[in-house]
Amino acid sequence: MSDDSPSETAVRRDRFSGGPAREFLSSLAADAAIFAADLDVDRAHVVMLAEQGIVDDDTAGEILEALDDVEAAGHDELPDGEDVHEAIETAVIDRVGADGGKMHTARSRNDEVATCIRYRVREDLLDVAEATVALREALVATASEHTETVMPGYTHLQPAQPTTLAHYLLSYEAAVARDTGRLLDAFERTNRSPLGGAAFAGTPFDVDRERTAALLGFDDTVRNSMDAASARDFLAEAAAAYAALSTTLSGLAEDLVIFANKGFLELDDDYASTSSIMPQKKNPDTLELTRGVAGDAVGELTSVLTALKGLPRAYNRDLQRVHPGVFDIAGVVADATDVAGGAVSTADWDEPALATAAGEGFSTATGVADLLAMAGIPFRTAHEIVAAGAENIEDGDDPDSAAAKLDEAAQDVLGESLFTHVSREDVEAALDPAASVASRDSAGGPAPEAVVAELADAETDVAADADTIEARRDALSAAFKTLDAEVESYV
Repeated sequence: MSDDSPSETAVRRDRFSGGPAREFLSSLAADAAIFAADLDVDRAHVVMLAEQGIVDDDTAGEILEALDDVEAAGHDELPDGEDVHEAIETAVIDRVGADGGKMHTARSRNDEVATCIRYRVREDLLDVAEATVALREALVATASEHTETVMPGYTHLQPAQPTTLAHYLLSYEAAVARDTGRLLDAFERTNRSPLGGAAFAGTPFDVDRERTAALLGFDDTVRNSMDAASARDFLAEAAAAYAALSTTLSGLAEDLVIFANKGFLELDDDYASTSSIMPQKKNPDTLELTRGVAGDAVGELTSVLTALKGLPRAYNRDLQRVHPGVFDIAGVVADATDVAGGAVSTADWDEPALATAAGEGFSTATGVADLLAMAGIPFRTAHEIVAAGAENIEDGDDPDSAAAKLDEAAQDVLGESLFTHVSREDVEAALDPAASVASRDSAGGPAPEAVVAELADAETDVAADADTIEARRDALSAAFKTLDAEVESYV
């Protein structure tokens, strides 16, 4: 918009419509993300105004028909304006005449934009939640194929205890399940309608806030009118849920990058790339980008909280800059979640390599200490014996040699043979990674029977969350159909 050619708009008319700050003030381009939301919010509001006798039916019909024309023309054909709300209203007035301005009766752009943002964010939350369900399905499906695939477990990136691939994958399913829960919790608090709160102090018109909420698929209203216009904590909650999920994804991606480096798995070509100069390379690029998304998501959360932390109550224009990034990061996190699921479900795991590595670094040491404790030796003494033996045990030692070295350590610590407390056969069995895993059959442990039970629970939980998301979508779809039917009765 040029400085010397101010354009008249529905809100500003010929005042405050020109000058060098107009472009800086405008959010019209970014508002393409809430164009569809604003049209539906306008429709619901006009239907309610007509039902309440605030606007006559004929005028409501003309406005609603004009909104259909605006939708058909698309966002790019809107007249200039500070934002999509003003531009749509201007476009309606251009088509209907002055009576088109009655669409803004009993509301403000403050409650209007807050409603549009919630409308969009709730859809994003369901999209991302749906992506987490797909990832969990991939984790469960892959885990079900590997309940007896022994692999090394690490703490501090050092060999710690043997586990199974299924147990490892289900650890991430449990984490992503909590991410699903956070997203669905955020949806519940987001799906409240601010419409009817007006600028912040309500309206003297006899509006029906529950009616517009129902027509737009909201579960309830944001009751206090000042809170309705001001509140953006739902954006912080959504951004926090995305950041938490992306952090989970980053850990999974990091593990898979490391496992690929160790030769434990080979990524499918669809989830890898080669070097532009080194033809032998197969790089886990998609997982590295998935890992990088966490920085973007955490940055967006920081941006939202920083913008909100110093604002006085009611509406401030700073809020215009808070939501676009939350819309953007939702799509990025959903894509990263899809990539992680695809990488897991298509990876080729090298079971012999995993089995070999499972016993490295004397990873069965804790199992031996547990065996001694079960035989009546105080665990701290058993720990001392095994620690002393570990100094001499090497990865290439067979069970017989390792048992002999443990016996020498026991004689130094106890003054008697280890085999006065446990049999050599039991010690050698405890040194075997597969046997060690099988013995850890406590609830949630890696033993195959424990993992099978965990798999069943995970499958049930995944299905329940999928049903919840579908129910939320069905409720929104039903509301849209009702709104469409009401609009048709006026047009």
